[in-house]
Amino acid sequence: MTEREFWRFLNQKSRIQMLAGSIAASDISKDAVGEFISAHALLPKDYDNLSEEEIVNTGNLLFQKNMMQRTKEAVLILLAHQISDAALTILTRFNLNPDKELRAFAKFALEESLMWNE
Repeated sequence: MTEREFWRFLNQKSRIQMLAGSIAASDISKDAVGEFISAHALLPKDYDNLSEEEIVNTGNLLFQKNMMQRTKEAVLILLAHQISDAALTILTRFNLNPDKELRAFAKFALEESLMWNE
């Protein structure tokens, strides 16, 4: 799956309805939490209905070079909500060596995935 195919896939789906807000903070960790929470607006209504093949193809985007940060954030949010060993494995692998600017985001995604996969 390419980045363009991912966004086409994501945009053809209806989005969940959510209240959005922001957190203004000088503490980077609070900013990261706010960004992670806000990114949930990217989730499609049927976010929990991905096939294993879609999970793997989507997860592979995390390891491609020259991928936009926003794309990786969307992938992380989507994978975080999958009840799937494949999604959990991908998130665990990404957290071993995440992009510098995605360290906190990746950590939150893994923690959320662990919660969904209990």
